[in-house]
Amino acid sequence: MSLIRRDFAATLVHGLGSQEAALKLDPSRHRRIIAAGPYASSGIHLVFDAEAVPLAPESVDCILSLLTLQSINDLPGALIQMHRALKPDGLFLACLFGGQTLWELRAAWLAAESEHRAGVTPRVSLFADVREMGNLLQRAGFALPVADSDRTIVRYPNALALMREVKAMGFANALADRSRRPVTPALLAKAAAAYGEHFSDPDGKVRATVEIIWLTAWAPHESQQQPLRPGSATARLADALATTETRLPRD
Repeated sequence: MSLIRRDFAATLVHGLGSQEAALKLDPSRHRRIIAAGPYASSGIHLVFDAEAVPLAPESVDCILSLLTLQSINDLPGALIQMHRALKPDGLFLACLFGGQTLWELRAAWLAAESEHRAGVTPRVSLFADVREMGNLLQRAGFALPVADSDRTIVRYPNALALMREVKAMGFANALADRSRRPVTPALLAKAAAAYGEHFSDPDGKVRATVEIIWLTAWAPHESQQQPLRPGSATARLADALATTETRLPRD
C-alpha cells in the first residue's frame, strides 16, 4: 500500500488477519477503515462471506482481500460484487493461494489411489492459476489488472505432519465431488510413503509448495490510461531501439 500515493476515504479489509492488517494501514491516508471477516471476533466491524458482499454500489474506495478468495464457490461472482462496491477509480488488492499450492500432496494421493484403488478422487482443494486470475479480473470489469505470484517451500518432519496441518486449515477435502469412502490406514500409509519417496530432502524432511497470488486492479474511470487504437502509433519501435526494421511478408 505504501507504493500507491493517494488517499482513500473508505477502505475495507476482509479476510484472515483483517484486524491486524487494518492496524497497519496509515490512518492519515485511509480515513475510514472497516475490518471485516467471515466470522465475528475482536476488532471485526463487519461479518460476511465473500460470496455475498453486503456493500452498496460504489460505497468504498479501496478493498483489500486477504486469503479468502480461494475458498469460495463462485469466484467470478465474488469479484463482480467487489468491483460493484468500489467507487470509480477505486483500488482492489487481494492475495490468495495459487494453483501450485500443495501440488506434491495431490501427486502423492494420486499415486497411492491409482495403486491401491480402481479410481482416484480429489483429496486436496484446487486453487486457481495465476493466469486465470488475470482473466477473471478482466471478466469482472476491472481495469488495469495485474496478477503475480510468489512461491515458498515449507518443510515438515514427514507427510503425516503436513496432512494434519492441511486438515486443520480446512484444505484437505472440502470439494463437493469428493469420495465419501473413508480413508483406510493402508491407503494413508501408501500416500505418506509416496510423498516421502518423491518429495523428501536428504535430512528426511518433506517439502511442500505454497504459492501466493497477488492481485491489483482498479474500478474503471475516465482518468485512467487507455490503450491506443491499433495502427495509431506516431513513432517506430525500430527507431527507439536504434535497429533496422525487417518487414515480414504478408500472406
